Amino acid sequence: MAALRIDGRMADQLRPVRITPGFQQFPAGSALICAASVEERVPPWLLGQGKGWVTAEYSMLPSSTPTRSQREGAGSKPQGRTQEIQRLVGRSLRAVVDLEALGERTIAVDCDVIEADGGTRTASITGAIVAVGLAVNKLQEKGVIKRTGRSVLKQLLAAVSVGIVNGVPMLDLNYSEDSKADADCNVVMTQAGWLVEVQATAERKPFSRDELDTLLSLANKGINELMKAQREALNL
Repeated sequence: MAALRIDGRMADQLRPVRITPGFQQFPAGSALICAASVEERVPPWLLGQGKGWVTAEYSMLPSSTPTRSQREGAGSKPQGRTQEIQRLVGRSLRAVVDLEALGERTIAVDCDVIEADGGTRTASITGAIVAVGLAVNKLQEKGVIKRTGRSVLKQLLAAVSVGIVNGVPMLDLNYSEDSKADADCNVVMTQAGWLVEVQATAERKPFSRDELDTLLSLANKGINELMKAQREALNL
């Protein structure tokens, strides 16, 4: 793990991480790039079941990349990549939210990328958990959700990208690394160390089971560090 990278990091080192809670005034909970709003309704297929729902929307601001991208039109069908990412974020959040304890209400999380440099989907998941946690705290403070021994947010969850670049396993790929990676992998993991999703792809050449195990170990290290930042933002 001694290899130095273009930004001076070691191969097993995250980029500097800061989670800014309460970034927006109006949502029930927010962290920079993610906002969680609460709606006192659920999708029609959940009516009367005593369960809530958590969903997510994802977008990149037009100026989030060096070359301005076209904004996805309001009301139009999201592009394939956008759909994939927001479904990933929603699935990840629901893995650690007790939907029965939430009650018949929906937490809708908006993830808007301000500046893209690789890892936007994993950053969205990591920030979204903080926004959801803050929203749940506000609902409990208002008495909308009763404080019981049953926690709505069952545990923390975070995500990070890992990959193999020029034969070297690396943690938290930036765009330049991701664009030339031999293989890349997005890992979503709970506080207890359980895997929620592993998206591993051979971009330039196949990789071995041993290399995948190395990448998962790197991801575990990075996710544990990200959870420290989450705990600080949530005062846990």
